[in-house]
Amino acid sequence: MKKYSPTSPGRRQAEFIDWKLAATKKRSEKSLVFGYKRRVGRNTQGRITTRHKGGGAKRLWREIDFYYDKINIPAHVASLEYDPNRTSFIALLLYRDGEKRYVLAPQSIRAGSEVIVSESAPLEIGNRLPLRNIPVGTMVYNVQIEKGKGAQLVRSAGTGAMILTQDGEWTHLELPSKEVRMVKSNGWACIGALSNPEHIFMTIGKAGRSRHLGIRPTVRGTAMNPVDHPHGGGEGRTLIGRRRGPSTPWGKPARGVKTRKQNKKSSKYILQRRKK
Repeated sequence: MKKYSPTSPGRRQAEFIDWKLAATKKRSEKSLVFGYKRRVGRNTQGRITTRHKGGGAKRLWREIDFYYDKINIPAHVASLEYDPNRTSFIALLLYRDGEKRYVLAPQSIRAGSEVIVSESAPLEIGNRLPLRNIPVGTMVYNVQIEKGKGAQLVRSAGTGAMILTQDGEWTHLELPSKEVRMVKSNGWACIGALSNPEHIFMTIGKAGRSRHLGIRPTVRGTAMNPVDHPHGGGEGRTLIGRRRGPSTPWGKPARGVKTRKQNKKSSKYILQRRKK
């Protein structure tokens, strides 16, 4: 973490991640970087479907490999880089056949490290192999849950899932949220935990930096009028004061209410729900 001299209120409170200490290369690989239009919370019709998104600094998209389809081809880490589109760092892999690809970088990996995607890969940081070949107690990330969909679980900074049990065709994983879930044993996963675990300790420090990140302001419901929010109105500062408890602007229950669909197909794979 990096702190500055308190030359302003924003500097006094802010704590940054000094990614320059972790990154070994400033410029991204040109062939893997593209321009893209951010949706900023709008759907295809331009209507807002997710509030509090918009603006922010321009970003270039780094093409990240989540499919890991180069099997049994060794690669070495050419560099570690910062990616503005995600919380963990990324690693540039140079494969033996000359191809370059970006992947999510795990903790304790360095430039020059060797990695491989193989069913018989050694249990070393960054290697990828089927879950059935990984012993109990190992931390994994980039977990595949559906064939052909690539890595879908455990992709955020500092996270890792622990293998609890190998039960025939199923592997029991304890996810970072402490939810215990069954995953097919023929799915693939990478060994280790993702880089940049200090991300949770970052303090934005000022409203302007939040806008640079593409986060728009949030207004309290109690500060609105009754026509705009169920919590609005009243003489002076008031409590929520609703018999059915807090709600969203559209009248749906909020704060501590389960939002997961009751008949969701994947619910049968969850053995233990996450802790609230």
